[in-house]
Amino acid sequence: MLKLTSALLIGGLVSTGALAAKWHMPTPYGDGNLPTQIAYNFAQEIKDNTQGELDITVHSGASLVKHTEIPRSVKTGQVQMGEVFLGILGNENPIYKHDNIPFLATTYPEAEKLWEAAKPSVKKALDKDGMILLYAVAWPSQSLYSKEPVNTLADLKGAKMRAYSPSTSRLADLMGTTPTTVQTPDIPQAFSTGIIQAMVTSPSTGVSSQAWDYVNYFTEINAWVPKNIVVANKRAFRRLDKTTQQIILDAAANAESAGWAGVAARAAKDRAILIENGMTVSKPSAELVAELKEIGETMSTEWKAEAPKDIDVILSRYEN
Repeated sequence: MLKLTSALLIGGLVSTGALAAKWHMPTPYGDGNLPTQIAYNFAQEIKDNTQGELDITVHSGASLVKHTEIPRSVKTGQVQMGEVFLGILGNENPIYKHDNIPFLATTYPEAEKLWEAAKPSVKKALDKDGMILLYAVAWPSQSLYSKEPVNTLADLKGAKMRAYSPSTSRLADLMGTTPTTVQTPDIPQAFSTGIIQAMVTSPSTGVSSQAWDYVNYFTEINAWVPKNIVVANKRAFRRLDKTTQQIILDAAANAESAGWAGVAARAAKDRAILIENGMTVSKPSAELVAELKEIGETMSTEWKAEAPKDIDVILSRYEN
């Protein structure tokens, strides 16, 4: 259920004129995460360059709208702008799963190339749903958190694995674990109450949720590099004057550049924080890598079968 008061909702809807005074931008993650910090800078740049005529309030940590509700809120105009983890849209259209396929793109240059290949298709799909793609911010590579060392998938058999998108649910199935949907703010409680015993996520999420309080091992499988996207309601955007629209697009381009420039450094910083807090950080065994790559091939085959024509377009751009 949306956490929007009537006054806030009305205030948001009446501010979409040519001199929009106030927009609202819900984001799912806390202030310590790189995507949220970039969102604040993005909003400030727009405010500065419009001389305050467009003031965007960033509501972090799912404080205004729950993560899974953000796309619908933007689409319907309940908020003018929002940030969402791209992979959670995978059930709506398989093209949104491109950055949740294990071992398709495991380095930041590969991930950026994959994003450029997928971006035209993502823009087109969002446009059909009444939204405009503004920018994307990559997360650090996704790796494995566990209470005990994991040398093969047999070490995880039967464990409850955190899932946060359709693709991570499928991954958990193929790993012989039980997928359990848990959003980022709920991770500590989920571990402490036994709802989950393991997860695949970034070092940044591990730091923000203080993973060292409930797991001991971080195995750097570096399976994929997912992204958040920031979208705007198409109708609200088009009501702005052309100058303001261009200011938003320029700020979006700067935000995306900042994200790609900063993600590797943030990953290294957060990895060091995990170690400082007593976690054992290690590379995966050759056997575990082989098992996970086999899963990646299975998921890639299944993904292509969902929408062969659309996905072939993305992959042909990526591979050429």
